[in-house]
This record gives sequence, structure tokens and C-alpha cells, in this order.
Amino acid sequence: MGGSAYSQEDVLEEFGINDAKVRSVFLNSAIQRRFLTLPEPGADGVRVQETQGELLGKHKRLAVDMGARAIDACLKDIGATLDDVKHLCCVTSTGFLTPGLSALLIRETGIPPSCARADIVGMGCNAGLNALGVMAAWSAAHPGELAVMVCAEACSAAYVFDSTMRTAVVNSLFGDGAAAIALVSEPQTAGQATGPGDLADALPDPAAGGPRLISFASHIITDALEAMRYDWDDVQGKFSFFLDPAIPYVVGANAELVVDRLLSGAGLRRSDVRHWLIHSGGKKVIDAVRINLGLTRHDVRHTSSVLRDYGNLSSGSFLFSYQRLVREGVTLPGDYGVLMTMGPGSTIETALVQW
Repeated sequence: MGGSAYSQEDVLEEFGINDAKVRSVFLNSAIQRRFLTLPEPGADGVRVQETQGELLGKHKRLAVDMGARAIDACLKDIGATLDDVKHLCCVTSTGFLTPGLSALLIRETGIPPSCARADIVGMGCNAGLNALGVMAAWSAAHPGELAVMVCAEACSAAYVFDSTMRTAVVNSLFGDGAAAIALVSEPQTAGQATGPGDLADALPDPAAGGPRLISFASHIITDALEAMRYDWDDVQGKFSFFLDPAIPYVVGANAELVVDRLLSGAGLRRSDVRHWLIHSGGKKVIDAVRINLGLTRHDVRHTSSVLRDYGNLSSGSFLFSYQRLVREGVTLPGDYGVLMTMGPGSTIETALVQW
């Protein structure tokens, strides 16, 4: 992970937050810790506010460092080398870089400069599945060649610290982290996920392989286009993220629509799905999706535990849940799984997989 681990109580103490409403948002988030890279304290012991330029520099530094380590872990999981990587897709929403993160990571890691690449920037928490769709299409057109996707989110580089509830909600939720996953296609298949890698650990049994990607389904809730947004704050002189309080209910109310469309295309019902890997968007978001889809708490155990241990990791959250599922060793040949991410738009992205 990036930075240091902080409990919610730690963050409140570090910034001297005493407002009862703000403290309640932090302490009722179902998050025990997050990895953050906080600004250094000044001479008076108070943490210094960072300029937008400093935040962009932090994003670049953390995204490259976390992303490189995630790629290394991923390749070790599957017994591959940097020379094996033929396509690199980088996902981030916590800063803007030109040249993009993919170019910087190719230089940093030593991936061959002939590697094809793509950067998925600014799509938010749903972007991991958008990128996975791009990867699957490339993989299908290049059977036998290895593609790697990395989601690197330096959420500490997207924080604004003030006394408003708008920033309190955001600041209580997101953490720094990165994850990578590899994909390879055989002829006539959409793609085979071969194993995830994050910064902390490697999979115990990469030889077991991963599920086959079957299909994707998307839904953009155009009436809620402004409900999750990243816009400029003139007072603070930096970008600021906004989450509408109604987001959990908006996402929950539309979850059935896109999931049922995804499954009906394969002739399946929700009861046919054994594994659910849902974005760790927040306690209320997870509960809303769970209730609307008729899922149990066991179905979303990995989603909830990733939120507890890391907070919302934006685009890479579902890969951390996927890794935990694989480590359990409970997947059986023929099992179906649904991956779901949610983000600005407001957008719900889904993918159907089979082991």
C-alpha cells in the first residue's frame, strides 16, 4: 500500500477534528484503517495544506511507486517476467499526468518500450471494469499474449481539508492503494484472468488459474450525472471531490437493472451466481446493493472486509476482493461470479466470469 496505516481515530487526531458531526461520519464508516500519505506537520505541529501542484506531484510519485510494486507482485504470481508483458493498461483518477502513467511505469519497471499501452483516466471508482473490457478486447485480438492492468489510486492526492461536511465525507472514506491483474486469451475466448497482484502479498497458488471473462454490462444513470464529481474549488484553489448523500440509494435502485441484463444474456438468474465481488464504495453503498440484489452478508464479505482494512480504494477495490476470494480456495470449476463497480456518471459496471 501507499503511505502509512491510520485508524479513523488517528486521522481525526492528526487534524484536530472535534466537530461532532464530522467525527460521526468518520467513526461510523465501517473502516478500521486506511493507508494514507498525509502532508508533513509545520513548525507549529499542524499539518501543512498542500497546493494543487504539490498534490499532483504526490499523485505522480505514489502512483508510479505503488503501480510498479503491484505489477511486480502480479507477474510473480503467475511466473511471468516484464518481457512477457505485451499490453499495459493503467487506471487512475487521483491526478493527471502527461505522459501518462503507463509511459512512466514502462520506464520505471523496465517493461519493453514496444509494449502496447492505454491510460484510463478520470473515470472514477467504476474504471477498473471499463479498463478490463478494453483489456479483454485487446487480449481477444492477440491470443496467447499477456496483458496487464494496474489500478493505482493515490487518494491522498485528492483531498481537501476544510470544515465542510462535503469534504468530511470524502476524507473519511478513501485510501491509497494499487492492484494489478493479468489477462491472456486463448483462441475463441474473451479472456482468461490469470491472477491479481497487489502491493502487499502474492497469491498462494497462481497455478490454479483464474476465471474466464464471459461478458460485460454497463448502465449510466444520467439523472444522477452530478451526484459524484471532481470539480474545481475556487476558495481552496484545488480540485475537490463531491459525493451526493443520495448516492447509495441511487446505485442500489439501479443495481438490479444492469445485473439482470448481464445475467439474462447468458441465460442465468441471480441464484446461479455463487461469487459476488462488488466495489467497496462505502457501508451504505454496500448495504444498498446487497439489499436490492437480495444478497447475504456472506456474499459481500470480501467487499466489506476490504472496506474495513483499506477504505475505498477507488478503481482497484474489486481486485482486492477478488484476491481474497481466490485465497479462500472456495471457487469450483463451473462457478459463476459477478464483478460490479460503481462511480461517477453515475455509472454501474458489471462483468460475468466463470471458473
